[in-house]
Amino acid sequence: MIQSLVTFIIVFGVIVCVHEYGHLFFAKKAGILVREFAIGMGPKIFAHKAKDGTLYTIRILPLGGYVRMAGWGEDTTEIKTGQPASLTLNLENNVVTRVNLSDKAQFAQALPMLVTKYDFENALTITGEVNGEIKTYAVDHDATIVEEDATEVRIAPLDVQYQSASLLGRMMTNFAGPMNNFILGAIAFVLIAFMQGGVQDFNSNQVTISNKNLPAYQAGLRTGDAVEAVNGAKITDWYDLSEAISKTNGKALELKTSDKTFTITPKKTEGTYLIGVSPLLKTSVSDKLTGGLKMAVDSAFTIVNALKDLVLRPSLNKLGGPVAMYQMSEQVTREGLAPIIQFLAMLSINLGIFNLIPIPALDGGKIFMNIIEAIRRKPMKQESESLITLIGVGIMLVLMIAVTWNDIMRLFR
Repeated sequence: MIQSLVTFIIVFGVIVCVHEYGHLFFAKKAGILVREFAIGMGPKIFAHKAKDGTLYTIRILPLGGYVRMAGWGEDTTEIKTGQPASLTLNLENNVVTRVNLSDKAQFAQALPMLVTKYDFENALTITGEVNGEIKTYAVDHDATIVEEDATEVRIAPLDVQYQSASLLGRMMTNFAGPMNNFILGAIAFVLIAFMQGGVQDFNSNQVTISNKNLPAYQAGLRTGDAVEAVNGAKITDWYDLSEAISKTNGKALELKTSDKTFTITPKKTEGTYLIGVSPLLKTSVSDKLTGGLKMAVDSAFTIVNALKDLVLRPSLNKLGGPVAMYQMSEQVTREGLAPIIQFLAMLSINLGIFNLIPIPALDGGKIFMNIIEAIRRKPMKQESESLITLIGVGIMLVLMIAVTWNDIMRLFR
């Protein structure tokens, strides 16, 4: 169980980290302030503040992650009127460099204030009662704010907010997460191809001997032989051969190559009749690369077809949440490293495709709103976009609860 849990955390953590890093990288390229890059949810157990002001955190629940980008609809700072704060000032120019709202963090030579007004977007000022007087201080463009849970992040002036970036920059930022998932999936499938020593060629009638203890090898068939006919039926690829063998129901078959004819009686193994051959293994570096990429593309089409089937015939049983993913991780952990990497590859591509669905809370929903903005040639109203996003979050929350509950119920069926 512990091994399965570790596998689940590592696989899910890698996929989430790669996804969120895509958003982080392109957000910074677009000039958007990334206030926090988090892996996991809930209370933080590790934090590191980079030189550019981004806070990198690991949180206790390994169920996702997020990138806090500055701006409406993404992340804003709110201070209640009369809320106590302590200010750290640059003594040379009396400009505020840190606003502390937390009683969990203490800083030397901090100035206590009861905040009455602030503007961290345009004027960059903070006003409040200090020693019985109302005072206003200028706030540094790159100042930080310590939130109530002691998380310290940069303030978000208007010029570094999400909506201030170019439309192309925002669109690329939203697409980068799924894009990284596709890249990770492709790399993982290529790695599998190299681990297996090559990729199987299902379009060839040449075979590989998979088990020397089964009838094909014992009858004289060897790796690389091209099967041209089985019981007189022409064979052009692996699918023809596999179907011909299955039709024999264990009876002897006549298998013909270019220069020999073999009589082979399939052996029943675990309910299936086998002769001991598998598709030809293509082993060149280029074959491994192209074969791995083809596996990634095939996996993507399989997932898209499954989503299409889900839309046409909706059912919670066709969906899986964290519980179902943990169950799958248990199975692949028992099977070894290659199945774990394949599980990671398929899950990564699955996450990438799912995130492109045009539901407002997902990356696809944000891209859809970017496209609408491009067509209208003006951004959507803040209130409208916030409402649409809130509806999307509600839909996703209800769906996640329903899927997780259904996964738990399946455990007891």
